[in-house]
Amino acid sequence: MKTKITPLNFATAFFLILSVYVWINGAAITGMKFPHLGGAISLIFLLFAFVVSFMDLMFRNFFPELKKLWLIELSFITLAAILFLLVK
Repeated sequence: MKTKITPLNFATAFFLILSVYVWINGAAITGMKFPHLGGAISLIFLLFAFVVSFMDLMFRNFFPELKKLWLIELSFITLAAILFLLVK
């Protein structure tokens, strides 16, 4: 099986690294440190990593061509970022 590097792979790696970092150092929200919430927030980031990984697998099945896959996944990440900023 040939491994494809895609944008959602980078997002999954980012969420995994962020999860480990929060689990080790705790969480700081709005400037206040919450060491007891580090485990819960770490689990949320692990859930995000799982969902992004699952979405990557789904996109790979629908779009086998690598160029089109990159375009679709970058569009998905951009749409998610815009929705996040609008809700914020």
